[in-house]
Amino acid sequence: MARFDDVSVAHPSLAVTFFDEAPRREDMPSRLASPFHPGPPHPLARKAAEALQERLKQGPWDALWQPGGGKMFGVLVVAEPGGRLGYLCAFSGMLDGAWNVEGFAPPLFDPVARDAFLPAGEAELAAWGQQHAEWVRKAEQVRTQLAALSAEPERALAGPRAALREFEARRAEVEHLRAERSRALWWQVAHSYVIPNARGESQPLAALFAPRPPPGGAGDCAAPKLLAQAFRHHLEPLALAEFWWGAPPLDGRRQAGAYYPACESKCGTVLPYMLQGLSVDPAPRRASAIDDPRLLHEDPWLLVVDKPVGLPSLPGRHAPGRDSVLVRLLPRFPALSGPLFIQDLEPESSGLLVIARDTATQAALLRQFARREAEHRHVAWVEGRVEADAGLIELPLRGTSTAPLEACVDRVHGKRAMTAWKALRHDERRTRVELVPVTRHPHQLRIHAAHRLGLAAPIVGDARFGKEDTRLMLHAGALSFTHPHTGERLSFTSPAPFWS
Repeated sequence: MARFDDVSVAHPSLAVTFFDEAPRREDMPSRLASPFHPGPPHPLARKAAEALQERLKQGPWDALWQPGGGKMFGVLVVAEPGGRLGYLCAFSGMLDGAWNVEGFAPPLFDPVARDAFLPAGEAELAAWGQQHAEWVRKAEQVRTQLAALSAEPERALAGPRAALREFEARRAEVEHLRAERSRALWWQVAHSYVIPNARGESQPLAALFAPRPPPGGAGDCAAPKLLAQAFRHHLEPLALAEFWWGAPPLDGRRQAGAYYPACESKCGTVLPYMLQGLSVDPAPRRASAIDDPRLLHEDPWLLVVDKPVGLPSLPGRHAPGRDSVLVRLLPRFPALSGPLFIQDLEPESSGLLVIARDTATQAALLRQFARREAEHRHVAWVEGRVEADAGLIELPLRGTSTAPLEACVDRVHGKRAMTAWKALRHDERRTRVELVPVTRHPHQLRIHAAHRLGLAAPIVGDARFGKEDTRLMLHAGALSFTHPHTGERLSFTSPAPFWS
C-alpha cells in the first residue's frame, strides 16, 4: 500500500476559498457527518454551497441547463493546520468537456498519464465497432436475399446460407474481440485512479472493488475529489455538501439546488476507504439489500434462477461491476458471462431465466426458443380493461432503449417482434394478462402492451410508457424447455409476488 504523497499524480493548486468572516467555534462541526446521511447539510457547508451556486450562475456554464446537461457539484469545508476555515469545490465527472477546471478539485487520475493509453484504446474499440457493423450489414443483406428466395429449390439456398454462416461467425468473432479489449481497457483505466485515505495511504481504484471491476464513473464523483484534494494539502475535512445544478436528469429524480447524499453504487465502496483515519459520524443503516436470485436448477450445462425485482440480469457494458444476477453468481460460477444469458429480464421485472454454462448449450437453447419449442411465460397487470380474450401482437421494433413509444414501432426499418397474449382476469380498472414473447427484443412486452396498436394498456408501474407505481407488475412466471444434453423436458414456475 503506497503513501498518497509518494504516488505520482499531478498536484494542482489548492483552489481553497476562505470565508469572509471566521465562523465562531460553536458554529463549527465537532466532526464530519457521514456523506451518506440524507439530511440537510451543516450550515457552513450550505453557506459554501450557496456561494458556489452564485458562481455557477455567473459563469459560462449554459450547457448545464440543456436537456440532460445537469450534474452534481460538491463543497467541502476544511480547516488549515493553523485553524483558518475555507472550502473546496468539485464537480462530478467532467465540466464543459474538461477534467481540470480552475477553482475546482482535480480528478483522481493523472490526465497526462491516461492520455498515453486511452485514446489509442478507444480508437481500437471504434475500429472493432466498424468491423462489427459491417458484418451485421452483410448478414442482413443475405437474410433479405434468402427471404426473396424462399420459394426457390433447396439447392438455390445453399450458397446464401453458407455466406450467412460465415458472416455470423465473423460478427461473433469481432464481438468477442471487442468485448475482451473493452474489459482490458477498463481495467487499465481503473488502475490509473489513485484513491487516498486520511491515514496518508492509497490504493488503485481497481483494488478497492477487486475481484470485480469497478462500476463506470467510480472515483469521478464530487465527494472523492474533494477529500483527495484536502488530504493532498493537509487540510482537515469538517463538513460536506453535494447538490444538483442544471437541468434535471432524464428520469427527473434530481432538481437544481437540492442536496443529495453520496451515491451507494459508486461511493459506497470508495468513501469508506477514504474516510479511514477521520472522526466521522456513523453512516445510516442501508436499506435492506435486494435478495439474491434463487437458484432453482443447477447442472454442468445450465442454471435456472428466479430473479428478484430491482436486480438487473446483467451489469451493463459500461459498468461491469454493477450489482446484477451475473455479478451475484460469478463467485460461485466464475466462467459465466453475459452472452450465456438466454433471457435478460429488466431490473424492474422479476421471475425465471435460464443461463447456459457453455456456448453449445446456449446455441441449443436459443434454437428451441426461436422454433417455439421452449416457452417463457410472463404474467402482468395492465392498465384499463382489455376487452378481447386473446391475440397475437405483431409490431416491428426499433430504438427501444430510448425512443418515445410511437417511435419504437417502425414497420419499415424495425425488426420482427411478436407477442402472444391472453386475458386471465378482468377488473374494473386493470386486466391480468399472460404475455408470451415469440421474439426477444429489449422492452418488447412493455411496448407491445402500451402501444395503441398492441394492447393499448401499459403494464401497471411502467414509469416510461404508463404510470409509476410500487413496482413494474411484470413477472416471468413459467419456463419450459428440453434439456439440450439429457433430453428431459424441464418446467419451472414462480408465483407472481404482486397477485392479490
